[in-house]
Amino acid sequence: MSMKLYNTPDRRTVDFVPLEPGKVMMYCCGPTVYNYAHIGNLRAFLFEDVLHRTLNQAGYEVKHVMNVTDVGHLTGDGDDGEDKMLKGAREKAMTVWEIAKYFTQAFFHDTARLNILRPDVVCAATDHIPQMIALIQRLEGNGMTYQAGGNVYFNTAKFPDYGKMALLERQEAPALSRVEADAGKKNPRDFVLWFTQSKFGDQAMTWDSPWGRGYPGWHIECSAMGIHHLGERFDIHCGGIDHIPVHHTNEIAQSEGALGHQWVNYWLHNEFLLLSKDKMSKSSGEFLTLQVLVDKGYDPLDYRLFCFGAHYRSALTFSWEALDAARNARKNLNERVLEWKAAGPAVKPQLGSTHLTAWKEALENDLATPQALAVLWALVKDAAIPSGEKLSVVLAMDEVLGLGLDGLKAPAPSEAPAQIVALAEARTRARKDKEWKRSDEIRDQLKILGWVVEDTATGPVLKKL
Repeated sequence: MSMKLYNTPDRRTVDFVPLEPGKVMMYCCGPTVYNYAHIGNLRAFLFEDVLHRTLNQAGYEVKHVMNVTDVGHLTGDGDDGEDKMLKGAREKAMTVWEIAKYFTQAFFHDTARLNILRPDVVCAATDHIPQMIALIQRLEGNGMTYQAGGNVYFNTAKFPDYGKMALLERQEAPALSRVEADAGKKNPRDFVLWFTQSKFGDQAMTWDSPWGRGYPGWHIECSAMGIHHLGERFDIHCGGIDHIPVHHTNEIAQSEGALGHQWVNYWLHNEFLLLSKDKMSKSSGEFLTLQVLVDKGYDPLDYRLFCFGAHYRSALTFSWEALDAARNARKNLNERVLEWKAAGPAVKPQLGSTHLTAWKEALENDLATPQALAVLWALVKDAAIPSGEKLSVVLAMDEVLGLGLDGLKAPAPSEAPAQIVALAEARTRARKDKEWKRSDEIRDQLKILGWVVEDTATGPVLKKL
């Protein structure tokens, strides 16, 4: 079976054919490092991780590039809003350089806890200013730019296919009203490639350029880094659906305006994580980080499994009840794997090979993780398949699931006194009843007594401090 992916410009699932047989070049929009990533942000990177792992399992050699936006990203997707780096620096009483370093490290700490494969190339925007300037000059030489008010703009009127992927030609004129008025623009959809003048008079991150000292617009960053690390044409570009109407639309325009040909063959976009009925966002000041989940006793891999319960192109609503279900499912799976390991080594699957084939077919059909998980649980429940075969097949499945099943070991028995065990059991009951305050009080009491409780997939484990 050939890999099939939903290509956003086509609005349908199509056969995936790489530019070079057996190899895939993939660029993914990375974090803007002005604050912690919330769990909605992290869903996007879990989707890209499943894509990367599925391609690997299908036999492709993947070159995965991801940027880190550490300069000049505004709170609006257009050229409007507040500078996120300045905003973060002001709120945290740090310099913008300190903010970028601190939250870059925090982001990769979170992705490591989620067992997300680190991209082959992680490229910071601030390390690629010369490439951005060169790309703007190339656009300038092709007559695609103009200058106004000290800034360099991309002229969307010069790119006939502008907005084709986002279907902008179908939008009514009022849809543009959200774009803040800019007297320098010839067209409301034009966007800044290089700022020398902006509403921020104390911009900390600036560089010399042919147009004056300033800083790049957000969109030019990904184009310049994608071309630099993957070439003038590559296979896959990923991001969230919120990138379609502005950021990715502008990436296509400026990249193809400079190159004169198609830039990316397949555009893949993941849907939002919802909290109640709204998209999870940092703008409200209230958002869930991975650490919040950990502090409530969940393992990051519980959240990883939770996200796979919905297709990446479907909106996913977060709830504590749904996360509980994912935790219980992972605990059940871990217990089965430990049982199979205790029974003997993994063996080459025969009866289980049908399940493995169905698993791969589900994932190679546009990363259908819910269907793949259904295959996994059917295997677990299939009494006709020997435990050694089940272990072999599940470990192969975990090459994509990334739940760490291969290294799974049974926790050592606790030698804690009866009083400590009783407190730990009371904490477990409190957590089950969602009595978080009581749970935290017991945790603190245990700490005073010299014990800590670690919540694992096979249950809480007491350890002496």
